[in-house]
Amino acid sequence: MRKAWPILLLILAWSGARAAAPPDRYPDIAGAYWVEVDGQPLWAGHPDHRLPMASLAKLMTALLIAERGDLDAVVTVTATAAAETGASLGLRRGERIRAGTLLTAMLVRSANDVCRALADWQAGDQASFVRRMNERARQLGLANTHFSDACGHDSPAQFSSAHDLARLARLAMRQAPIAAAVAHTTFAFDSLDGRRYAMRSTNALLAGLPGTRGIKTGYTPGAGRCVIALVQRDGVEVLAVLLHAPDRWWDSAGLIELAFKQARAARPAPAR
Repeated sequence: MRKAWPILLLILAWSGARAAAPPDRYPDIAGAYWVEVDGQPLWAGHPDHRLPMASLAKLMTALLIAERGDLDAVVTVTATAAAETGASLGLRRGERIRAGTLLTAMLVRSANDVCRALADWQAGDQASFVRRMNERARQLGLANTHFSDACGHDSPAQFSSAHDLARLARLAMRQAPIAAAVAHTTFAFDSLDGRRYAMRSTNALLAGLPGTRGIKTGYTPGAGRCVIALVQRDGVEVLAVLLHAPDRWWDSAGLIELAFKQARAARPAPAR
C-alpha cells in the first residue's frame, strides 16, 4: 500500500537544516512573521530580524518557572513587583499566592506585577532572573534573542526574532502548566490572604478562531502589536508569530486559515 505522505510536502524546498528559507508571501502583514505547519516552515518575512517583543518575553519567564517545577510553592509579592508599571493585576506587597496560580495569571492577563513577582521569587531579584533568561536563550540557540527584563518593557537590549519566538513557543508548549494556562479565556483565583482576582485573556483568538490553543500576546509602543498563535484542527497544527503587526487579529487569523487551506490541498488522496 502506498504510504501517506506527511504535511512536510507543503514545503518541498526544505530538505533538512540547510534548506532554503521559506518564501515571504505576505511582506506587508507585519514587521516580521513566521508561519509553520506541523513544525515545518511555510512562510516567513524577516524571520531573523531583531525586533522588540513586548510581553512575548513572558514566555521565557514562564518556561523558567515551569522548568523549576515548584508550582505549589507560596510566592510573597515583593515591593518591586507591586510597583511594576504597565499591565497589572494590582498585587499588594506581602500578598501570598501560589506560584502555579501566578504562572497562569501571567500568561492569561500578561500582568507585569505578576511576572515580576515570579522573577523575584525564583531568583531573588530581577537582574539575577534576567541572567537566567539569557543563559537559557543561549542554551536553546536563540541567537537573535536577548532580555533586559522579565516582562517585556521596551529597551534596546530587549529583542527577539519571529523565528526564535516560534522555537521558544514550541518548547514552552511542551510544559503542561504553560499549555493549560494559555488556553484559558478567563481565570479567577483567591490569594492566600483572601483577596479575589478575576480576569479575561488578552488573546482574542481564543474566542474567535476555532481550534486556537494559545499562546501569547504583547504590546508596547516600541514593539507594536505582537502575537504568537497556535491552532490545531483535524490533526494539523499551525503556529504563527507576528511582530509589529498593524492588525494582529485579522491578519494572524487570515494567515492561519490560508495555512490550513494549503495543508488540506497538500494532503494525498485516500488510497484505494
